[in-house]
Amino acid sequence: MHLQKPMKNIMIFGDSYSTFEGYIPKGYAVYYSGADCDNTDVRRVEETWWHRLCTDLDLHLIRNDSWSGSTLCNTGYNGDCSKSNSFLYRLEKLYAENFFREQEVDTVFIFGCTNDSWANAPLGEVKLENQTAEDLFSVCPAIGYFLGRLKEILPEANIIFLINTELKTQIGEAVKAASDYHGTDYIQLEYIDKCCGHPTIQGMQDIAEQIKAFLNREA
Repeated sequence: MHLQKPMKNIMIFGDSYSTFEGYIPKGYAVYYSGADCDNTDVRRVEETWWHRLCTDLDLHLIRNDSWSGSTLCNTGYNGDCSKSNSFLYRLEKLYAENFFREQEVDTVFIFGCTNDSWANAPLGEVKLENQTAEDLFSVCPAIGYFLGRLKEILPEANIIFLINTELKTQIGEAVKAASDYHGTDYIQLEYIDKCCGHPTIQGMQDIAEQIKAFLNREA
Protein backbone atom coordinates (compact mmCIF):
# COMPACT_ATOMS: atom_id res chain seq x y z
CA MET A 1 0.00 0.00 0.00
CA HIS A 2 1.89 3.00 -1.31
CA LEU A 3 -0.70 5.56 -2.43
CA GLN A 4 1.02 8.91 -2.17
CA LYS A 5 -1.59 11.51 -3.06
CA PRO A 6 -5.31 12.03 -3.63
CA MET A 7 -6.54 10.69 -6.96
CA LYS A 8 -7.95 13.11 -9.50
CA ASN A 9 -6.19 12.95 -12.88
CA ILE A 10 -5.68 9.39 -14.04
CA MET A 11 -4.31 7.58 -17.05
CA ILE A 12 -4.49 3.95 -18.12
CA PHE A 13 -1.99 1.68 -19.83
CA GLY A 14 -4.08 -1.23 -21.04
CA ASP A 15 -5.11 -3.78 -23.61
CA SER A 16 -8.52 -4.89 -24.93
CA TYR A 17 -10.08 -4.90 -21.44
CA SER A 18 -9.74 -1.12 -21.23
CA THR A 19 -10.59 -0.09 -24.79
CA PHE A 20 -13.74 1.52 -26.08
CA GLU A 21 -14.20 2.96 -29.54
CA GLY A 22 -13.65 6.71 -29.59
CA TYR A 23 -11.98 6.79 -26.17
CA ILE A 24 -8.50 5.56 -27.07
CA PRO A 25 -5.90 7.20 -29.34
CA LYS A 26 -6.57 7.14 -33.07
CA GLY A 27 -4.97 4.17 -34.77
CA TYR A 28 -5.06 1.93 -31.71
CA ALA A 29 -6.82 -1.42 -32.05
CA VAL A 30 -10.17 -1.53 -30.25
CA TYR A 31 -12.19 -4.39 -28.78
CA TYR A 32 -15.19 -2.80 -27.10
CA SER A 33 -17.53 -0.60 -29.09
CA GLY A 34 -21.20 0.22 -29.42
CA ALA A 35 -21.66 -2.37 -32.16
CA ASP A 36 -23.43 -5.67 -31.59
CA CYS A 37 -20.94 -8.41 -30.84
CA ASP A 38 -21.49 -12.03 -29.87
CA ASN A 39 -18.39 -11.94 -27.67
CA THR A 40 -19.56 -9.30 -25.20
CA ASP A 41 -22.69 -7.61 -23.90
CA VAL A 42 -20.83 -4.34 -23.25
CA ARG A 43 -22.39 -1.76 -25.58
CA ARG A 44 -21.95 1.56 -23.80
CA VAL A 45 -18.80 3.28 -22.60
CA GLU A 46 -20.55 3.87 -19.28
CA GLU A 47 -20.38 0.09 -18.73
CA THR A 48 -16.57 -0.09 -18.83
CA TRP A 49 -14.66 -0.52 -15.57
CA TRP A 50 -12.78 2.74 -15.95
CA HIS A 51 -15.80 4.86 -16.81
CA ARG A 52 -17.62 3.44 -13.78
CA LEU A 53 -14.62 4.28 -11.63
CA CYS A 54 -14.33 7.83 -12.95
CA THR A 55 -18.05 8.44 -12.42
CA ASP A 56 -18.18 6.97 -8.94
CA LEU A 57 -15.00 8.67 -7.68
CA ASP A 58 -15.21 11.91 -9.70
CA LEU A 59 -11.94 11.23 -11.53
CA HIS A 60 -10.68 12.89 -14.70
CA LEU A 61 -9.33 10.49 -17.33
CA ILE A 62 -6.45 12.29 -19.02
CA ARG A 63 -5.54 9.47 -21.39
CA ASN A 64 -6.65 5.91 -21.99
CA ASP A 65 -3.59 4.40 -23.64
CA SER A 66 -5.12 0.98 -24.31
CA TRP A 67 -4.46 -1.13 -27.40
CA SER A 68 -6.39 -4.34 -27.97
CA GLY A 69 -4.12 -7.37 -28.30
CA SER A 70 -1.04 -5.58 -26.97
CA THR A 71 1.56 -7.12 -24.70
CA LEU A 72 3.52 -5.38 -21.98
CA CYS A 73 6.80 -6.91 -23.12
CA ASN A 74 8.22 -6.53 -26.62
CA THR A 75 7.09 -9.97 -27.79
CA GLY A 76 3.57 -10.06 -29.21
CA TYR A 77 1.46 -12.56 -31.11
CA ASN A 78 3.46 -11.90 -34.28
CA GLY A 79 6.86 -11.55 -32.66
CA ASP A 80 8.71 -8.26 -32.19
CA CYS A 81 6.34 -5.42 -31.22
CA SER A 82 9.01 -3.17 -29.74
CA LYS A 83 8.24 -0.43 -32.26
CA SER A 84 4.51 -0.83 -32.64
CA ASN A 85 2.23 -1.45 -29.66
CA SER A 86 3.95 -2.94 -26.62
CA PHE A 87 3.35 -1.15 -23.32
CA LEU A 88 7.10 -0.46 -23.19
CA TYR A 89 7.10 1.19 -26.61
CA ARG A 90 4.04 3.30 -25.87
CA LEU A 91 5.47 4.51 -22.57
CA GLU A 92 8.73 5.65 -24.16
CA LYS A 93 6.87 7.26 -27.06
CA LEU A 94 4.75 9.33 -24.68
CA TYR A 95 7.86 10.30 -22.73
CA ALA A 96 9.65 11.41 -25.90
CA GLU A 97 6.60 13.49 -26.86
CA ASN A 98 6.75 15.27 -23.45
CA PHE A 99 3.31 13.97 -22.53
CA PHE A 100 4.21 13.62 -18.86
CA ARG A 101 5.55 17.16 -18.67
CA GLU A 102 2.46 18.64 -20.27
CA GLN A 103 -0.11 16.62 -18.29
CA GLU A 104 -0.64 16.47 -14.55
CA VAL A 105 -1.08 12.75 -14.01
CA ASP A 106 -1.42 11.77 -10.35
CA THR A 107 -2.48 8.13 -10.82
CA VAL A 108 -1.63 5.47 -13.38
CA PHE A 109 -3.56 2.22 -13.73
CA ILE A 110 -1.76 -0.57 -15.57
CA PHE A 111 -4.03 -3.36 -16.73
CA GLY A 112 -1.93 -5.65 -18.87
CA CYS A 113 -0.03 -8.92 -19.31
CA THR A 114 -3.16 -10.79 -20.37
CA ASN A 115 -1.86 -10.98 -23.92
CA ASP A 116 1.65 -11.77 -22.71
CA SER A 117 0.10 -14.84 -21.10
CA TRP A 118 -2.15 -15.74 -24.04
CA ALA A 119 0.56 -15.18 -26.67
CA ASN A 120 3.00 -17.41 -24.80
CA ALA A 121 5.62 -14.67 -24.78
CA PRO A 122 8.86 -15.84 -23.14
CA LEU A 123 8.52 -15.55 -19.38
CA GLY A 124 12.17 -15.10 -18.46
CA GLU A 125 13.21 -14.54 -14.86
CA VAL A 126 12.13 -11.80 -12.48
CA LYS A 127 14.64 -8.98 -12.85
CA LEU A 128 14.06 -5.79 -10.94
CA GLU A 129 16.81 -3.55 -12.31
CA ASN A 130 19.57 -3.37 -14.91
CA GLN A 131 17.51 -5.07 -17.60
CA THR A 132 19.08 -5.40 -21.03
CA ALA A 133 17.30 -4.67 -24.31
CA GLU A 134 17.07 -8.44 -24.82
CA ASP A 135 15.44 -8.86 -21.41
CA LEU A 136 12.55 -6.67 -22.51
CA PHE A 137 11.37 -9.34 -24.94
CA SER A 138 10.51 -11.54 -21.92
CA VAL A 139 7.58 -10.87 -19.65
CA CYS A 140 8.97 -11.03 -16.12
CA PRO A 141 11.99 -8.72 -16.58
CA ALA A 142 9.91 -6.38 -18.74
CA ILE A 143 7.43 -5.94 -15.88
CA GLY A 144 10.27 -4.88 -13.59
CA TYR A 145 11.56 -2.44 -16.16
CA PHE A 146 8.15 -0.95 -16.94
CA LEU A 147 7.32 -0.25 -13.32
CA GLY A 148 10.79 1.13 -12.61
CA ARG A 149 10.70 3.39 -15.64
CA LEU A 150 7.21 4.66 -14.83
CA LYS A 151 8.29 5.37 -11.26
CA GLU A 152 11.30 7.27 -12.61
CA ILE A 153 9.13 9.35 -14.92
CA LEU A 154 6.36 9.97 -12.36
CA PRO A 155 8.01 9.69 -8.94
CA GLU A 156 5.10 11.32 -7.10
CA ALA A 157 2.26 9.48 -8.83
CA ASN A 158 0.16 6.61 -7.56
CA ILE A 159 0.95 3.57 -9.72
CA ILE A 160 -1.47 0.65 -9.50
CA PHE A 161 -1.10 -2.59 -11.46
CA LEU A 162 -4.31 -4.59 -11.93
CA ILE A 163 -3.50 -8.31 -12.08
CA ASN A 164 -6.01 -10.20 -14.17
CA THR A 165 -7.44 -13.54 -13.15
CA GLU A 166 -6.26 -16.67 -14.98
CA LEU A 167 -2.80 -15.37 -15.82
CA LYS A 168 0.23 -17.63 -15.75
CA THR A 169 1.36 -17.81 -12.13
CA GLN A 170 4.85 -16.49 -12.90
CA ILE A 171 3.42 -13.31 -14.37
CA GLY A 172 1.35 -12.44 -11.33
CA GLU A 173 4.30 -13.16 -9.05
CA ALA A 174 6.56 -10.94 -11.18
CA VAL A 175 4.08 -8.05 -10.89
CA LYS A 176 3.97 -8.44 -7.11
CA ALA A 177 7.75 -8.63 -6.77
CA ALA A 178 8.33 -5.61 -9.00
CA SER A 179 5.61 -3.60 -7.28
CA ASP A 180 7.09 -4.28 -3.86
CA TYR A 181 10.58 -3.43 -5.09
CA HIS A 182 9.62 -0.13 -6.71
CA GLY A 183 7.16 0.94 -4.02
CA THR A 184 4.09 0.78 -6.23
CA ASP A 185 0.75 -0.93 -5.73
CA TYR A 186 -1.04 -3.89 -7.24
CA ILE A 187 -4.54 -5.31 -6.99
CA GLN A 188 -4.91 -9.05 -7.44
CA LEU A 189 -8.33 -9.33 -9.01
CA GLU A 190 -10.15 -12.34 -7.61
CA TYR A 191 -13.18 -12.71 -9.83
CA ILE A 192 -14.31 -11.24 -13.15
CA ASP A 193 -17.36 -12.39 -15.07
CA LYS A 194 -16.16 -13.02 -18.64
CA CYS A 195 -17.32 -14.16 -22.05
CA CYS A 196 -14.71 -15.30 -24.58
CA GLY A 197 -12.02 -14.24 -22.15
CA HIS A 198 -13.24 -10.65 -21.84
CA PRO A 199 -15.24 -8.87 -19.14
CA THR A 200 -19.00 -8.72 -19.52
CA ILE A 201 -21.04 -5.83 -18.10
CA GLN A 202 -21.00 -7.71 -14.80
CA GLY A 203 -17.27 -8.33 -15.19
CA MET A 204 -16.61 -4.63 -15.70
CA GLN A 205 -18.52 -3.94 -12.51
CA ASP A 206 -16.53 -6.67 -10.74
CA ILE A 207 -13.29 -4.92 -11.69
CA ALA A 208 -14.50 -1.47 -10.64
CA GLU A 209 -15.81 -2.70 -7.30
CA GLN A 210 -12.54 -4.44 -6.43
CA ILE A 211 -10.58 -1.30 -7.25
CA LYS A 212 -12.87 0.80 -5.07
CA ALA A 213 -12.56 -1.71 -2.22
CA PHE A 214 -8.77 -1.43 -2.44
CA LEU A 215 -8.88 2.37 -2.47
CA ASN A 216 -11.24 2.41 0.50
CA ARG A 217 -8.75 0.34 2.47
CA GLU A 218 -6.08 2.90 1.56
CA ALA A 219 -8.16 5.90 2.58
